Amino acid sequence: MQKFTLLLLSLILLSPLGIDLYLPTLPAIASGLNTPLSNIQTTIPLFLLVMGIGQLVAGPLVDNFGRRPVAILGLVLYICGSALAATAGGWTQFLIARIIQGCAVCCTAVVAFSGVRDRLQGDDAARAYGFLNGALNIVPALAPMLGGFLAAAYNWRAPFWFLAGYAVVIGLLVLLYLPETRPADTRRVKGLPLAEYAQILRQPRFLAFTFANAGALGMVLTYVSLAPEVLMTKGQLSPLAFAVAFGLNGFWIMLVSGGVNKLIRKLGRPFCLACGALAMVAGCLMLLGGMWLLPAAWQTHWALYMLPVAVGVAGLAFTVGPATSYALEPYQQQAGVASALAGSIQMAGGSAGGLIAMALPLAEKVTLALMMIIGALLIFTAWRMSKKVRATLTAL
Repeated sequence: MQKFTLLLLSLILLSPLGIDLYLPTLPAIASGLNTPLSNIQTTIPLFLLVMGIGQLVAGPLVDNFGRRPVAILGLVLYICGSALAATAGGWTQFLIARIIQGCAVCCTAVVAFSGVRDRLQGDDAARAYGFLNGALNIVPALAPMLGGFLAAAYNWRAPFWFLAGYAVVIGLLVLLYLPETRPADTRRVKGLPLAEYAQILRQPRFLAFTFANAGALGMVLTYVSLAPEVLMTKGQLSPLAFAVAFGLNGFWIMLVSGGVNKLIRKLGRPFCLACGALAMVAGCLMLLGGMWLLPAAWQTHWALYMLPVAVGVAGLAFTVGPATSYALEPYQQQAGVASALAGSIQMAGGSAGGLIAMALPLAEKVTLALMMIIGALLIFTAWRMSKKVRATLTAL
């Protein structure tokens, strides 16, 4: 089972690698393609948007055709998109390449989460989701540095050749070792399963746990988006110090996720959801307390941002595993459709919430504190729902 989980992790890593590896090369790409930097920057949200919407299509595919074929399709698309980006001679080709990569990762992400749902249930599934989430946080810590080294040694095209090579290796491993896990009684659908999506969206349980994840993700996206302004422009951190701060935070989330997996086994998923909500509230209070109680000369210090963030992102680690497992448990025959819908809501909802909050005329720390409170309320709602689920199971 450990090898199976690691294979699923290798598929999920295609998404954060596709974002974080080329971040240090954005100015060089703009210069190399003779296009404004703003054009290259738009490929990041576009990648996430394609990935989020594409999951609604990938979900029915994994239920109709199986996990392995869709995983292989996604890897082939990823290789093609990466090679197209690496050989881009202009902005249009690069844009098309990023769209292809976004289509690819929506396939591999749905396969990975469907695979967990196929093989594991309950606390075991929650621990697996928590492990995948924790391991994912190593990518933002290391990928920008790797991308920078590759670009410095060769040029901005090297990170995309690396992505193509990584996808080739994972494709070989999938062909050799990834079993087909689709249950025999999986419900097949024709076309885009709008009726199935509508049926799932009518379930309060699914909505409660999915929006809890969206709230936690929205808080993290807000933190990441505001960090350059807070830490580098106002806090005067060097790019290296900024990368170190991000890296340490990634390792911190991974450490907390490992602890959460043990707590799930000992104290249960509702306890972890309660801890997630409390962590978000504590992070919010720390942010606002630092602004209101400490001297003005201290306000630009990095610790007044990163320490509350460390507490708040711990709430993400406490939330993702339990909430995802609770949301997908009832859908053994619709694992692909349900996983796709959950992923789409989490990504689109989290991104939209962060963008709306950042558009408000608020200071950066107040904006992040607002997202922490919203995340805490959504996680608290999920905790209340988990008590009802547990009571129902006990009664049965």
